[in-house]
Amino acid sequence: MSKAPLSPISIHLAPGSSEQAEYAAGELRHYLSLMTGRRVEIRPEAAAPCVSLIRDDGLGADAFTLSTADGVLTVRGGVRGVIYGAYDLLERLGCRFFTATCEQIPSVPGLTLPELDVASAPAFEYRDLNYYETGMYPRFAVKCRLNGGMRTLKSRYGGSMNYVWFVHSFQNMVDPDVYGPTHPEYFSLVDGRRVTTRNKNQLCLTNPDVLEIAVESTRKALREHPGARLISLSQNDWGVGCHCPACLASDLAEGSPSGTLLKFVNAIAERLEPEFPDVIFDTLAYNYTRPIPTKVRPRKNVCVRLCSIEACFAHPFETCDDDRSVLLPDGSRSDFITDLRNWGKVCDRVYIWDYTTCFAHYPAPHPNWHVLQPNMRAFRDNHVKGVFEQANGASRGGTDFNELREYVISRLLWDPDTDVARHIREFTDCYYGPAAPFVRQYIDELCGVAERENIHVGFNDNLDTPLFRPEVLDRLQACLDRAAEAVAGDPLRLWRIGKAGLSLRWVRLKRGTMGDEVPDPAEMNRFFTDWRAYGLTRIDEWCSQETTFRAMLNGLWRGTEFYDHWAGDGPEEL
Repeated sequence: MSKAPLSPISIHLAPGSSEQAEYAAGELRHYLSLMTGRRVEIRPEAAAPCVSLIRDDGLGADAFTLSTADGVLTVRGGVRGVIYGAYDLLERLGCRFFTATCEQIPSVPGLTLPELDVASAPAFEYRDLNYYETGMYPRFAVKCRLNGGMRTLKSRYGGSMNYVWFVHSFQNMVDPDVYGPTHPEYFSLVDGRRVTTRNKNQLCLTNPDVLEIAVESTRKALREHPGARLISLSQNDWGVGCHCPACLASDLAEGSPSGTLLKFVNAIAERLEPEFPDVIFDTLAYNYTRPIPTKVRPRKNVCVRLCSIEACFAHPFETCDDDRSVLLPDGSRSDFITDLRNWGKVCDRVYIWDYTTCFAHYPAPHPNWHVLQPNMRAFRDNHVKGVFEQANGASRGGTDFNELREYVISRLLWDPDTDVARHIREFTDCYYGPAAPFVRQYIDELCGVAERENIHVGFNDNLDTPLFRPEVLDRLQACLDRAAEAVAGDPLRLWRIGKAGLSLRWVRLKRGTMGDEVPDPAEMNRFFTDWRAYGLTRIDEWCSQETTFRAMLNGLWRGTEFYDHWAGDGPEEL
């Protein structure tokens, strides 16, 4: 393979180039300078050897090509693709962007340009997750090729696919505080009464007045957010729909409450399409609306976001034998993989809301490492166009090797066939140094127990599971002990192993409170002192670490019962 020498290194950027191409050129100059130890200039002419950057919207927003001709390596891409292409080139030259603060940049004084003919496009048009690193550092989110609305990316980064009303939006559409006292019939009928409590109700979707109010509130929201591509018209986070005679009849006729919901969303999307032709009207297939309807189908401008919340996350969706199905109006049941396949057949735009942690116990070791790739492939193979991975959203990202998980998932969102084993090896070798083999052993041991013993793991399980019996915890601890020994003279990597060790400490502490015994206050103090020292915040999805600590000290430590006791003390600001 012939290579043109990069001596002197230059970057070609034509006058009047887009701000995204300018940003990509700046990133290339920065990293190529670090690699070669030479000053890299950005020039208006394409004088070989050089890298030329061209924004080409004809490729689509995220796609890019890399091609070499006559000593010029051209990076051509869409509004985000031209940036992604620049980072892809750097990765092909040996750079790795593991976290916002951990990068691997090789020293190559005699760097030469490779001969390339590459075209790359993402498997999913919408790619998002809510781990700490990409949420806090937009530049790192761009390196991970995320384009969803969990962070608003500036124009120079290529922008992002932003939402108005990011799910559970019924109360935004028809406010129960406004309409509940005078029009309770606008809200769900459950057990013979209308439920108007905020956050604990749904809408009566067959009431024509509700549709008119929802159309106007949706129109108002879109006018107030002119740059938004997506708006969510979706049920509240409450598991009971409307049981009035009209809604029940519609649910039964459609074979699923999703049919009643889709009729409602379709009507709004049709009414507002002339004014907002480029907006996607998004709704949920979540809990009782997860199975497909028998008749109604989503309009071309309607997206259905299918949620895997009931699924097991220790085994691939396609092979898991866990029975976490949803009850249908006729008394039959439907499991998640069936619903995924069915929605993929009838909907042109399916998005996924998936889960990658235990929300009741953020620190708990989550045995999903071996299912991340098969599940992402299942999404792609069933015509899914967008994926959001809901993660540990607490500040500083928590424990359980979440920096690694974020890195791996971001690569799978671009290419479900990527080499996951290589990504894990490269990340751990750099991030944990000599401790890396024991970190990988820990991951394989954790997942192996769940796989060999067919232990099913949900998104919100308690810790009284065979997965965390003492002998398993001992084996996992032995991996971390060997990891710590391997980096005993490396303070930074030892600190990282110590942070990971908080996961097992929490499980042991919490499992010790599941009987009648009172937790050891000294051990609780040690754990929470160390937790805070690492800059970590919430231990679960719902409340602050201070709330968790007080509840345990006050004897409210079993399960999640203390959340109601300490109601009003919400999560800290992130």
